[in-house]
Amino acid sequence: MNTQPPSKTSPAPGILTRDDHPLSRKMISESALKVLYRLNRAGFEAYLVGGCVRDSLLGKTPKDFDVATSATPEQVNDLFRNARIIGRRFRIVHVRFGREIIEVTTFRGQHDTDSDTPNAQQSDDGLLLRDNVWGSVDQDALRRDFTINALYYNIDDFSIHDWADGLSDLENGYIRLIGDPETRYREDPVRMLRAVRFAAKLGFDIEPATRAPIQEMAPLLLQIPSARLFEEVLKLFLSGYARATYDLLCELNLFPMLFPATSESTEAFDWATPLIRQALANTDQRIHADKPVTPAFLYGALLWPAVQLEMQQIDNETSEMPAFQQASHNVIQRQLKHTSIPKRFSFPMRDIWELQFKLPKRRGKRAFQNREHPRFRAAYDFLLLREEAGEIESGLGQWWTDFQTATPDQQRTMVEDVSGGEAPSSTPGSKRKPRRRKRKPASS
Repeated sequence: MNTQPPSKTSPAPGILTRDDHPLSRKMISESALKVLYRLNRAGFEAYLVGGCVRDSLLGKTPKDFDVATSATPEQVNDLFRNARIIGRRFRIVHVRFGREIIEVTTFRGQHDTDSDTPNAQQSDDGLLLRDNVWGSVDQDALRRDFTINALYYNIDDFSIHDWADGLSDLENGYIRLIGDPETRYREDPVRMLRAVRFAAKLGFDIEPATRAPIQEMAPLLLQIPSARLFEEVLKLFLSGYARATYDLLCELNLFPMLFPATSESTEAFDWATPLIRQALANTDQRIHADKPVTPAFLYGALLWPAVQLEMQQIDNETSEMPAFQQASHNVIQRQLKHTSIPKRFSFPMRDIWELQFKLPKRRGKRAFQNREHPRFRAAYDFLLLREEAGEIESGLGQWWTDFQTATPDQQRTMVEDVSGGEAPSSTPGSKRKPRRRKRKPASS
């Protein structure tokens, strides 16, 4: 891969004819074809755009299909009974075919940044609050984020139109913003996260001018709603390239904007970063093996070091479980200010954490009760992760590994053999640094 970006030339569009590219109708979902053809028959322009075109040119099989059209959202909605207009900031249409959703966007145009209108609003800092000004296909291309995402597939003649020199950046392996990077990041700070995600996924370099402002402008992410950032975190870490994504987020000062408490804990514990990186590597392996993954486990791993650090700040006289409950509450409340965590994920996450305190306790019926807990398997995997990262000593994980495959008689023997000196806890939080008590002044 070149170490320097190619020089930018004329912005005039280029065209790849059908014989010059690998994307064919056989690679396009039937649902996307239905949308394209119906829009064309109704007299509207319609193109496949974005990732499906980009990935096909990289030799990958496209999975998601987005359509850009000259039809307004209302016109698209009228054409499809299975359509729904969503969004306020950017109005788009979702056309649903069973479980598949085709996202349809109207060509966006340039608008006067000096004045607000009902369809276009910008904050004093340049953040786009609303952007629903319609335009032509060439205007739409230059409003997109990266050059490699501004490639349009024309269903009429099967050609691919390149409006922003994206083909050159695809060939040279660059993630390059269209337009002035600082302006584009102010318009939408999430573009910084998207640059990282595409770089990690594609194995590309972030073009120097696109990369340069990120570290300084990273705090702009703090103005993005937490619900939107939760969705972005899932895209970052559940696309099969989580570990590479994490490393790049840390390098560019973006990770602390998403997980500030976790970032602080990685400086306090030498095991924290290895635990996070291994958890993300395991997630990548599961995704590539088509195995299920859950945000509950992902968030559990990302926030666990922060919980342990918070436990160290709690009064040393507080017993372990109340200290954990207070610490986990504090960490979650702080995290919610940055990324939301739906309860369907936060509740099982806390179960996984709580079981870390219960798994060391194996006497009597406890081992059997823990084994029957609905979150046991996730908690067991989490325990192995902690051992592998060096947070706790190895041994307990192997005991639970053997216990799961043992016969009932063997299990009873294992429980009976648990020594009376078993560790009361497997968490570093159980050995919090004692605080010096202030002496009361002597009464005069």
